[in-house]
Amino acid sequence: MSSVQALHAVTYSYQRAAAYRFKAIAIALAALLLSVLLDVATGPSFLPLRDVFNAVLGHARDTSVHAIVWTIRLPVALMAVAVGIALGLSGAIMQTILNNPLASSYTLGISAGAGFGASLVIVLGASLPVPEEYAIATNAMFFAGVACAGVYWIGGARFATAEGLVLAGIALLFMFQALSALLQMIASPEALQQVVFWLFGSLQKATWLKLAALLVVLVICIPFLMRDVWRLTALKLGDTRAAALGVNVRRLRIRSFFLISGLTGMAVAFVGTIGFVGLVAPHLARMFVGEDQRGFLPVSALMGGVLLSIASVVSKTISPGAIIPIGIVTALIGVPFFIWMVLRNRRSYW
Repeated sequence: MSSVQALHAVTYSYQRAAAYRFKAIAIALAALLLSVLLDVATGPSFLPLRDVFNAVLGHARDTSVHAIVWTIRLPVALMAVAVGIALGLSGAIMQTILNNPLASSYTLGISAGAGFGASLVIVLGASLPVPEEYAIATNAMFFAGVACAGVYWIGGARFATAEGLVLAGIALLFMFQALSALLQMIASPEALQQVVFWLFGSLQKATWLKLAALLVVLVICIPFLMRDVWRLTALKLGDTRAAALGVNVRRLRIRSFFLISGLTGMAVAFVGTIGFVGLVAPHLARMFVGEDQRGFLPVSALMGGVLLSIASVVSKTISPGAIIPIGIVTALIGVPFFIWMVLRNRRSYW
């Protein structure tokens, strides 16, 4: 084969892979839009999808439908999407930098740290001159950052390895869960009820202002993440090979932990602890587009939004007249998947 033919073959292969990535992203985006419409339509009274679509576009014929959609259901549906995107991205980054398919911000203690921070404010009282819900959000983000810093420090800091970081994350997971349990023991009945409800996870207190705050974090984090797409792809080859290609592995992991802290902290700050979305979404993305981060990260984000939207629908329909906390629904989905992943990869772990 001549050099010209080889060049054409490489170009064709690249264009075909790019077209496949674009198609996968388009399909995931279409699934996300459909799940959002279904989420808005679902509730104590089911709204026809056509009425929902017209109301979203501002052409609702009935003012009550417009009020239900824009005041109650649409903020909840869009918050589910935004939280799902944040958790899907953080899980994808975590699995990439640790090269571990079972890694996520939930399984490695980041979400547990955020949960402890929120519980601390609820039980002991907010000392910040802001409403309690915003003090909870601030403290949740702070302790998510503390958990990330703890994972990196315990894992070896300067000479951190993927294995050390995973073990550090598991240790911090149990520590923050124990501290949260201690707070629940000393909490008043009212505070205990609030802590338990928050730890279960719920989208029902979503507002446009909270949604805007989460979107600001996404807008800030995503450009930094996109800048490291090539480096993250190289990291999948292993630390040694990535370093040989010019990647500063240590700095990349530190930057990634900062992004994970912001995404996870803000994601759970307003809606509570929601597990397993960051574990499941990256695996679904990997099945479709592989490890190339140019497709893997966007599809992971979109699949996170789809999963949480579907979980929101299930939480409103599984028991008519009641809304099941969404954290319970995602756990029921995630636990079997987690077990399947362990069994599927048992030869790699033992």
